[in-house]
Amino acid sequence: MVVTGISKSFDSFMALNNVSIEIKKGEFFSLLGPSGCGKTTLLRILAGFEHPDSGSVTFDGHDVLHVPPERRQANTVFQNYALFPHLTVFENIAFSKRLKNTAKSDIENKVDEYIHLVQLEGHAHKKPNQLSGGQKQRVAIARALINEPSVLLLDEPLSALDAKLRHHMLIELDEIHDKTGVTFIYVTHDQQEALSVSDRLAVMDQGNVLQVGTPHDIYESPATDFVARFIGETNLFDAAVISVEKMNRDWEEYMAELDVPELGRIKVTTVDKVQTGQTVSFTIRPEKIVITKERPTTKREINLFQGMVDEPIYSGFQTKFYVKVMDNLIIRVIKQHANYSDEGPDIRWKDSVFLSWSADDGYIVEVKN
Repeated sequence: MVVTGISKSFDSFMALNNVSIEIKKGEFFSLLGPSGCGKTTLLRILAGFEHPDSGSVTFDGHDVLHVPPERRQANTVFQNYALFPHLTVFENIAFSKRLKNTAKSDIENKVDEYIHLVQLEGHAHKKPNQLSGGQKQRVAIARALINEPSVLLLDEPLSALDAKLRHHMLIELDEIHDKTGVTFIYVTHDQQEALSVSDRLAVMDQGNVLQVGTPHDIYESPATDFVARFIGETNLFDAAVISVEKMNRDWEEYMAELDVPELGRIKVTTVDKVQTGQTVSFTIRPEKIVITKERPTTKREINLFQGMVDEPIYSGFQTKFYVKVMDNLIIRVIKQHANYSDEGPDIRWKDSVFLSWSADDGYIVEVKN
């Protein structure tokens, strides 16, 4: 599927602004962004429920913008399930097949196949009001898949479920994708959902696609300040480039020294050459920062700062520290608890600590000038 130059306005509100994305066949692709960013509008255009002001959408090389929803090779799973309350699970899943006058025996075999796929054996004769939220969602998925579409469009399908059930259903959804090989396009505002199951994802904001890439690319190499802040937690600073030095003759890799006004000088490696005097955004993820009571003795190229623990938040598997550096700057640090400790976290409130990270672990997000 190829989306090219799609724009859509509602009166004076620009919902989509010249959006272009290529989605590979069989991919689990997510549209991720905050409410109002345009992801659901884009999904509705792909489904045929909305028509763009400009641009094109092609399935297997064929423009489908003028093809009605029922004739597109795409089915949609909605947030509210949209099940027929008076029909059983079996009848809901069989509904589209019956509209096509498919033979009764073929319908029974196909419905049984998809009931097994979504693990609803024993529930075929129940009505939707007798099912849990997760079971209703499975019925909606089976009903959408029974016609064997090329593309399954999922509009925040898990948002009505509680956190534990949502996590369980996400795993099941990924397994269904792997079994069917259908292209999944998944709309969500939940970054963890998108990172967990996507082959690739597009991060959107205010009608624009800011970055498309694998979960690793998006998390480790954010293209903009917004992406860095939206995907996971991070420490983000504006900095001035003080010096740039090439590190290797054989490939493009540079060591840049930056001056962060609130923090001081830091070093960072980059494959994108920056220029002395430029203002850039610099990010360092909390889990990449080492926090210790003793000064590190490593000889590696590290950035080292001293601070005081302003607030420790213990969560069992990890502790998040808010560390005050240079009098008023707060840096977030996450320490994973890999080993058992009778005494609990060894770093406590008001402790004096050292923060350090390798030059390789920071990242220059974007150049400001």
